Formats: sequence, C-alpha cells, structure tokens
Amino acid sequence: MSSSTQTLVIINHAAARARRTWPVIKELLTRHGIYFEAHETTHAGDATTRVRAALREGYRIIAVLGGDGTLSEAAEGFFTDRAEGSEDVQRPLPAQINSEAALAILPAGTGDDSARGLLEGKRESAEAWAMRLIAHLRGETASRRRVDVIYGQSEEGARSFICLNAATIGIGAEVASRVARQTGLTLRLPGEARFVQAALGALVNWRERRTTLSIEDGAATQIECTSNLIAISNGAYAGGGMMFAPHARVDDGKMDVVIASDGLTRGAILRELPRIRRGAHLANPRVRVMQAESVRITTPEESLLVEADGNVRGQTPVSFRIMPRALSVIL
Repeated sequence: MSSSTQTLVIINHAAARARRTWPVIKELLTRHGIYFEAHETTHAGDATTRVRAALREGYRIIAVLGGDGTLSEAAEGFFTDRAEGSEDVQRPLPAQINSEAALAILPAGTGDDSARGLLEGKRESAEAWAMRLIAHLRGETASRRRVDVIYGQSEEGARSFICLNAATIGIGAEVASRVARQTGLTLRLPGEARFVQAALGALVNWRERRTTLSIEDGAATQIECTSNLIAISNGAYAGGGMMFAPHARVDDGKMDVVIASDGLTRGAILRELPRIRRGAHLANPRVRVMQAESVRITTPEESLLVEADGNVRGQTPVSFRIMPRALSVIL
C-alpha cells in the first residue's frame, strides 16, 4: 500500500442500489482527486475480514457502499476479532484496532436507517454522503462524530456481533429475514414498502412468548412478560424509517430497550404500523421503553429470532452491552 493510500471503499453489489450507484461514486471520487482502493464483498462476513486487515495495514478511512447490514459488518472490522481472548459466554468487550480510524457511510441499501438516524430522519443520497467524505479528505471540513456501538452475543454457540443502529427480537427479526429473501419485482419497490410487505407476511404467525429481560443501568431490573417484539436501539430509526425509539441517541452511552408485550394482537400491530413511523406507538400502554447499559433476553419455552442491522444473528437467549463512543463516523 502506498503511503498516500489511506481510504478503502467497501462495495456490496448485493445491496439494493449499490450496483448502479458505484460507477457514480467512483467517478465522483476520481474527479475530485481522491486516491482510494476498492474491495467488492463476495460473502457474508467478508467486509469484516477486509476492514480488520486494512486497518492493520494502515488504512485510516473505511467507506462503505451498501446497506445497514454491510455497514454493520464493516464496523465490526474496526474491533479485534470477537473470538480472541476468551471462550466464556460473557466475553470481554472487543478493543479498537485503531482509535484514529473513521467510518464513512455511502448508503445504498433498502432502509439505510443508520444514515437516516445520523441526519435526524433525513434521507440523503450516496452522492451527498460522498461529498462529505471528499470534503473531509481534502481538509475542507473536519466533521467526525464518535458514536456508541452495541456488542451483542447470541448465546447459542456464543456467537458475537457488532450492531450500529438497532437489533430486534421476534417479529422484527422475522421481517428482516423476509426482506433479505425478497426477489423479483418486489426489489423495485421503495425500501419502506418492502418492509411493510414483509411485516404483513410475518404477522400471519404472530404469537407472544414468555420472556425475561434482565436490564442493567446503574441498578438491576428484571421484567417478566409475554412478547414477540423487542428492539434494542442505538438510533431512532429501524425497519426502513420506522421511528421505533424516538428518544434514542447514538452517543449517550445508553441503549433504548423497546418492549411491546402482554396481549398485543395482530390487529393492534396493524393499527400501530402507521403510528410507529412518527414514534406515536409509545402512547400504547402495552409499549414501554427503558434505557440500559446492558440487557439479557431469555425465552425459556421457545426461542425467538434475533437480527442486528438487518442481518439475522441467531436466537435467544441473547445479550447486549453498550460500547460508549467506540467508533468515529464522518459526517
């Protein structure tokens, strides 16, 4: 790698809009004299492996053209391998490989909720985000924001993962799984419409399960309920613009735990869908929000699916811990 090569662009052509957006971004970077190297992902986890190696090689800026899942996989590469250090279920938090490195977002996915949350609900094009990166690399701005990262562990097999924006347990994970499997003409729909279509399909099998949440936030709290919809949120938006956690902040050192429980029916979920878009679902007495530094979720009778940033990550039991301001993002 040349001493002037500090920027690596990760491209996931499987993301909703990445294939047609990359030629535009490439031309834009080249026209503005930005020297970069590019890596096209070939399989799940490839972004993590390449980013981890790149940071150890001396790269300082990692730009990601793809959706929330690719962004999350790339962010995982900013930290030491989750398999290092311990075989215990409760592993130590991973360490940063280079605290001076930064992540640049080039949103080209279905929902792009991570980017949306950083702009407080505004959705901008990959080209607009590329101009932020260009300005940063040319020294015209020095806008970086340190954000929290969520460290998750699906305890079946002690699988660990990094989550940037939001993780869901239950129907939210089922929706993410259905979105990932969509094909044909559905892929031409706007991201919001694809999520709604998947949600309607997932509701067919709606059923609450007995659930225990063990929450730590200075003091320990245990909640016993029945649920099929829990969100662990670092950002306000999930599911293609749904404001699941309207009060969540990406740099407050807390996760917002959103719990819909105890008798929520299919009909109630359908009525809440339009309200979730503006955060009005919090007025429902069966929905509550708590802040946490860590949370463990168990479902003793039947496991629930777990997803983080659109990627299915296993099943319950699952635990989450906050890593305050652990990642630098270019804005």
